Amino acid sequence: MNPMLTIAVRAAREAGRVITRNFNRLDRLSVSDKGNNDFVSEVDRNAEAVIINLLREKYPNHAILAEESGKHDGDDYQWVIDPLDGTTNFLHGLPQFAVSIALKIKSRLEVGVVYNPVSEEMYTACRGEGAQLNDRKIRVSSRKGLDGALLGTGLPYRDFRFTDNYMGMLKDLIRESAGVRRPGSAALDFAYVAAGRTDGFWELGLKEWDFAAGALLVREAGGLVTDIGGGERYLETGNVIAGSIKVHNAMLKRILPHLDSKLTA
Repeated sequence: MNPMLTIAVRAAREAGRVITRNFNRLDRLSVSDKGNNDFVSEVDRNAEAVIINLLREKYPNHAILAEESGKHDGDDYQWVIDPLDGTTNFLHGLPQFAVSIALKIKSRLEVGVVYNPVSEEMYTACRGEGAQLNDRKIRVSSRKGLDGALLGTGLPYRDFRFTDNYMGMLKDLIRESAGVRRPGSAALDFAYVAAGRTDGFWELGLKEWDFAAGALLVREAGGLVTDIGGGERYLETGNVIAGSIKVHNAMLKRILPHLDSKLTA
């Protein structure tokens, strides 16, 4: 196994242990607001510290971008970390959350890990080597279009500027698909697309740490990831579409009429 993937898997498992140890003591956790409908707990911070400490032991010169502690300067290698993607689910006792760790080298995604500590599902990918779930190769679905497709999404919950645009997209995609799901963890949403459990996914306003690892999973599983206008700036804009190639293209066609210049800027 790629040594950087090995350390990312180890870090994800260690963070997962921090999370699951606290899952049955939610009433005793310290929780604070970062912003509108945006929460952070001591578990987020402790899980992130575990990940960073492990990475620093092995790669002391690497840069880090982490949700809770922000940017840590370093070289051309940058780890992108979300220690607990789906904090709101976690705080409500819903077992739908994940650890997400990605590695970029000179701004190109090279390694991705998404780990669900409840189900113990470990999704992994290295650029050019495919994607796996618990060491078994995975591929995006073979669906040819929206007919019969199961889609994932994330509803606006912090930034409501583009709610009308989003509702137009949702309306059109619901009409032509088999249904839309909103589980509440973007990292797992991308992992499910990579594994063929859902056929496509879209969301507005994601942060890079939410889906960097998941984007690599989808691409290495044979899928397509673009920004909401079909371009390559998805990590920058956070407005994203992912899916098998034909489903992605069908989604893009329905989404484009609902865009404005601010969404694609």
